[in-house]
Amino acid sequence: MAPFRIQTRDTASAARTGVLSTAHGEISTPAFVPLASKATVKGLLPAEVAALGYEMVLGNTFHLMLNPGPEVIERFGGLHGFMGWNGPIITDSGGFQVFSMGHGTVADEIKSRTFRDTEKPRQREGAILAIEEEGVRFRSYIDGQERFLTPEGSMAVQAALRSDIALVFDECTPFNVDRDYTARSTQRTHRWLDRCLSWQREHGPAGQLVYGIVQGGVYEDMRRESSAIVAASGCDGVAIGGSLGAEKQQMYEVVSYAVAELGGDRESLPRHLLGIGEVDDLIAGVERGIDTFDCAMPTRLGRHGTALVADPERRWRLDMKKRRLMDDLGPLMDGCPCPACSLGLSRAYLCYLARAGEITGMRLLTAHNLAFIAALMARLREAIAAGTLAETAAALRAGASPWA
Repeated sequence: MAPFRIQTRDTASAARTGVLSTAHGEISTPAFVPLASKATVKGLLPAEVAALGYEMVLGNTFHLMLNPGPEVIERFGGLHGFMGWNGPIITDSGGFQVFSMGHGTVADEIKSRTFRDTEKPRQREGAILAIEEEGVRFRSYIDGQERFLTPEGSMAVQAALRSDIALVFDECTPFNVDRDYTARSTQRTHRWLDRCLSWQREHGPAGQLVYGIVQGGVYEDMRRESSAIVAASGCDGVAIGGSLGAEKQQMYEVVSYAVAELGGDRESLPRHLLGIGEVDDLIAGVERGIDTFDCAMPTRLGRHGTALVADPERRWRLDMKKRRLMDDLGPLMDGCPCPACSLGLSRAYLCYLARAGEITGMRLLTAHNLAFIAALMARLREAIAAGTLAETAAALRAGASPWA
């Protein structure tokens, strides 16, 4: 039986609702997937994440391979037993780490910063030594030792992690490279796709789904070709990765290129958009037919003292460290079920915690941000099913609360 079934469709866009079935349960889509990169959603217990409405989390193959190591996690029966999460888990392949060590972060590439500009941070995080046909040679940020990761090695680590969904190994090509490099990189990613699927057929754990990854940079022909190749490969789902452009409209166009090749008999393949989680981007992604998303944004913002609120003028962000909030006795957001809001904690108190760097504040804001995103996705699912997505999306973009 196919792992994904479409339930309802929006008549005015490519949006759809569905159910993704895995060995550890089902996920109602469209859905956001919080990051548990190092076997934890930072600051929260698994039960707290589930209580906020999440059905799946994402673990990071690269980080878990280096520490504590796949052999340790395998002794617990996989990542579920190790971290105490009973629901579905998706693991990325380490491909994004190839990108970030070799070319910098997304902010680096958009701002055209060079290796020398960010040399010190990169030395702390390890460094890529070579991208070869066989795999990637890099220096571990844990102990400085040279390591080599191949497509087969990435799949073997994910097999040991026993994730419900494994992503194939790819090179996440940056925005600033030229068309020729993008083409060669994308072709290599396709060859790595074949190797990953071959390894999985012979050695992969029963029930583990595998998603191929679409690359091709910002080029329409490459994105369409890559999407078609991935969809025809026999994988269980399609993830859209790599650099999606320098600004939002270009990103939406690139996503549309990939999704355009996933119609007809390919519609039953679930579609995941890697590393995207801004409120407006989630809405736009759903309208373009994306089923699942992952991003560090909501949890990272919470740890750094920023809350998600219904305020598109400020990109849905409220900096809780602002002095003007020190006398604000009102709640963070009406209707929010997170601990901070449901307990009636004031903005003034949360401001105090954020300014003081208190761990309690980080936990409360992280939980609130995840509650906000969970409510947003639930609202979009309900709107698609009711045939009111256009009106709901417009209201959310204008600043309506996801709990309204």
